[in-house]
Amino acid sequence: MMGQTRGNWGAIVDEGILDDVARLTGADPSGMLLHVASSARQVRESAALAQETGVASLAADGRPRAVLVAGAGGSTAFGAALTAVMGPDCPVPVLEYDGFGLPGWAGVADLVIVVSGSGRDGQALSALEEADRRGCRTLAVGAPDSPLAALADRARALFVAVPVVDARPTRASFWALLLPAVVAVHALGLVQGGAEGADAIEATAARLEDVAMRCRPSSETFVSPAKELALALAGSLPLLWGTTALTAAAVSRAADQLAANAGYPAVPGVLPAAAAAQVGILDGAFGSRAGSAGSAGPNAGPGAAAGAAEDLDDFFRDRVDEAEPVRLRLVLLRDQAAEHPTVTRQADAAIVAAAERGIPITEVSAQGASRLERLASLVGLFDYASVYLGIVLGLDPTPVAAARDLDIRPLPN
Repeated sequence: MMGQTRGNWGAIVDEGILDDVARLTGADPSGMLLHVASSARQVRESAALAQETGVASLAADGRPRAVLVAGAGGSTAFGAALTAVMGPDCPVPVLEYDGFGLPGWAGVADLVIVVSGSGRDGQALSALEEADRRGCRTLAVGAPDSPLAALADRARALFVAVPVVDARPTRASFWALLLPAVVAVHALGLVQGGAEGADAIEATAARLEDVAMRCRPSSETFVSPAKELALALAGSLPLLWGTTALTAAAVSRAADQLAANAGYPAVPGVLPAAAAAQVGILDGAFGSRAGSAGSAGPNAGPGAAAGAAEDLDDFFRDRVDEAEPVRLRLVLLRDQAAEHPTVTRQADAAIVAAAERGIPITEVSAQGASRLERLASLVGLFDYASVYLGIVLGLDPTPVAAARDLDIRPLPN
């Protein structure tokens, strides 16, 4: 039976809580696990709302020059996810803008998608105001009875009202916010590929239901991929590398969810760029050099063993209560269906290089026929894993207290 262990950085990792449903539920008082479990319902309900709102009418004026995602605010990785769903053969550019207002080039020929889970985000409101002033084709997505809804009504812009269900945090409304945009780009004929038709939305919901079943709180750790992943990440510094545009979106989402739900840092990257920009991390303080200054634990590098052999007193000292150094963990998010051969070779080489340095490795492969479904298979897993990681570290996964210190409004919870 698993119990409490001391993490590599001195923190207590309560592994036993993952197999105790009562304790697990008590450690999640705001129900983040239930919010994550609503993902499949969000896909179906939000897609239906988009159809009922008449999002397909955006196609009446033909194909836009570009699609601009603006004012995303709390909808982390939204633009990257939409780009991934549309695929590399999309005939128009898809861009994300994080500032206030709109970039200077945006105009009447472009589609602007404005997203705000709360409907109160200042960037979203300024983007919608500017889109109206410039005469852009516009779709707004956010909370009903909000400033964004009122502004969309005055601007006569299409608005999809995503209900705020049971005080669900914005970061747990990812699918509710994304699906109206997915329906819109489908209607515009911007999603290429036979597997990306209307059936892809239902298949995505079914995939998220499958993830929820396998990762549910009552599932034992040894059969739950999310619980196993949470324990693998605990005490390590995750180096999250994706291999395609789709996995890049999942990497971005995973890093943000680990930060928000578990208060846990990660280093995101995407091959091939990450191979050049971040490969030095493998030989740095958290990679092969970790622990070389005296610790001879199971994850220590060869320098640690050599140093200990030179000093018998050091070698035989009691290390039971000593915290091991934080080690890197290479986490590869892969989508073999779309990987470029060069990237596949780099990913395989990264696995070999990490193993040679004693760096643990986790590989997660996207599953499903469509890009939307494959994205869901990765996002769903890491959403659950981030919540479980927060819980085993003794953190309530819902509130983000530091948001008040940084004057982030509206607050994520």
